[in-house]
Amino acid sequence: MTYTELVAEIQAYTQNYESDFVANIPTFVKQTETRVYNTVQIPALRKNVTGVTTNGNKYVSCPTDFLSVFSFAVIDGDGNYEYLLNKDVNFMRAAYPNPNEQGLPKYYALFGPEVVNQTPTNELSFILAPTPDALYTVELHYYYYPQSIVTAGTSWLGDNYDPVLLYGSLVEAYTFMKGEQDMMGYYEKKYQDALMQLNRLGTGLERGDAYRDGQAKIRVNP
Repeated sequence: MTYTELVAEIQAYTQNYESDFVANIPTFVKQTETRVYNTVQIPALRKNVTGVTTNGNKYVSCPTDFLSVFSFAVIDGDGNYEYLLNKDVNFMRAAYPNPNEQGLPKYYALFGPEVVNQTPTNELSFILAPTPDALYTVELHYYYYPQSIVTAGTSWLGDNYDPVLLYGSLVEAYTFMKGEQDMMGYYEKKYQDALMQLNRLGTGLERGDAYRDGQAKIRVNP
């Protein structure tokens, strides 16, 4: 389903073509996308990026489209991967109270907003411990916010599982319209059903196979 098709379906379901309503359809869709991406970890929405540490600098910037970490590794001078353990910032401070203690990083944590020229930004940053003692390559495997179907015209959700986009947008639309509670409840149920099916795919079927997990089957009574 493309964005044009989605807009047409929202208008057809709600029978609402008023200009104020139509102008807010992009918001309905973007709100739905945000809810979905923060509910289901979809393997197709992962990225790998590499960067470098700086000698004596314990901070690493997050990507601008960062949602959550899948894995974080540092690569030593021999090309060996050392996967870092996720810890709380308090642990980092307790384990390495002296920030001047340097070495190959073993731990990482989400530290907070990045500060540029003494001004906090909207982007997060990682803190590493111990503080890197050299220039190391780091590889971040992470879940990301893809470009919205509103601006791209198409998206993974639209191409692969559009019911969750449609019914989530209808919930947002009926909230905007202050629609009848029975219809609101109906669309909310349809949205939750679609979300459950997507979760079954994203955190279930796409994370296993028949060799390791056995074939899916329904028990048949003799």
